[in-house]
Amino acid sequence: MTAANAANQAASPPDLTSLERELAELCVSALNLEQAADSIDAAAPLYGDGLGLDSIDILELALEVSRKYGFELRSDDERNHQIFQSLRTLAAHVAAHRTR
Repeated sequence: MTAANAANQAASPPDLTSLERELAELCVSALNLEQAADSIDAAAPLYGDGLGLDSIDILELALEVSRKYGFELRSDDERNHQIFQSLRTLAAHVAAHRTR
């Protein structure tokens, strides 16, 4: 491992991988998806060709994330497109704002 890789790993949230897994499981259970949580690519888009979620799915997911992690995801937040771009971006947002 190079020094740059070690620095990048040290700068990332410590449980981002487990948080991505938690969020994938939350997606599957809350949205009744017909795929296994561990088959969801954390970098794939949540909308369209990736996971295939629509705006209603995203709203439902936002409610579940808010309940589980103790902070509000607002429908009028101009960053929502960026936050819900992928499981990875959602996990990063949750890691930065969670209270539970």
